[in-house]
Formats: sequence, structure tokens, C-alpha cells
Amino acid sequence: MYIPSFNKFDNEQEAISFMQRYSFAAIVTSVDDVPVATHLPFLIEQRDGKLILLSHFAKANPQAAQIIGKSVLVIFTEPHAYISPTNYEKVTNVPTWNYLAVHAYGEAVLIDEGQKTADLLAHTINTFETDYLQQWNSLPDDYRQKLMKGIVAFEITVDELQAKKKLSQNRTAQEQENIINTLSQSKDTTESEIAQYMAATKPTR
Repeated sequence: MYIPSFNKFDNEQEAISFMQRYSFAAIVTSVDDVPVATHLPFLIEQRDGKLILLSHFAKANPQAAQIIGKSVLVIFTEPHAYISPTNYEKVTNVPTWNYLAVHAYGEAVLIDEGQKTADLLAHTINTFETDYLQQWNSLPDDYRQKLMKGIVAFEITVDELQAKKKLSQNRTAQEQENIINTLSQSKDTTESEIAQYMAATKPTR
């Protein structure tokens, strides 16, 4: 991913926090030079100094068999906003787009069916809807086992992380303030989220 120096995340932990907040991502592989992608919810863990991504495919998804022993890319991206040139101080400007994105590269390893897969599902439920965990545990065991046989669980050890926040860092302080004010008034939640990220990124005077 092309990342100018002024668009870099401040540190890895900031990128990890972004991934955890916007954890529904696209996993991309290549088969015979053809890109293949699936959109999945991910768990993001830091384990023994390493960054680990965990998720699962439907077993019927061909990509589940294509990730074994191969390098994969997982793309995390969510809030974005159109930036009108009306926010700029000079007429000689054009529209652009503000956004944040994190690209995580690594090798996928399958998680054995059985208790490890059950643990992953419980962890996933506990992350996204804690109250449902009790109901999940109360379901008939044969029903849960049937569901687990229909998925392929995996984890990725990240070996490269690329993180970009394009938030008008190259614009003047007044222009940044104009953009923040414009986006803050928007009814579009993604635009208001970009305004929040811009306000947090903007240098204090």
C-alpha cells in the first residue's frame, strides 16, 4: 500500500486498535494469478510478542482450501469521507477522499476441528455478543458439532503490517478545521467518524 510518511499510523498499537474496532475485513489470496477475497469477522490477538488474526470460513468456500501454506493479505478498512474543495482556502484545488486502512500480511495455518475450533467460536461469540454465549452453550451438542463440521477455522501470524490514515495531514490548520466542522455536521456516521479521527490526529497548537 502506498503510504506517504505523513499518512503513517503513529505506532503499531494504534493500528492494532483500529483493526479491533473495525474487525470485519477482507482476506485476499491469489490462485493462478487471480485475486480471491472473502469478507470475514476477525479476532485480533497479541500473543508472545506476535500479532495473530483468527477467523473461520464456511467449509464450502473454495478459498478455505487455498490458504494452506500460502501468504495472505487481510484488509481492514471502514470509515471514509469525500472531501470537497469548498473546505480549502484556494480555488485551485480538487476533491479527494479521507480514509483509514490497515493491510496485514502473513501465513495462514488451519486450526484442528474439535476443542480448538469450539474455543475459537466461543471466543468469537464472547467478543461480539457476550450475552449469546450462554444460549450457545445450552444448544444440543450434536447441533453444535454439526455446525462446527461446516466451518474451517484458521489463524494468521502477521509478519508485515501496513497502516495508513489519510486525514488531510498535508493541509493547512484552517483547512483541517474546515473539514472537521463539515464532516462533524454530517448525518453519515462514517463521515463523522473521520472527523473524530481527524480531530484526534491534528497537532495541538
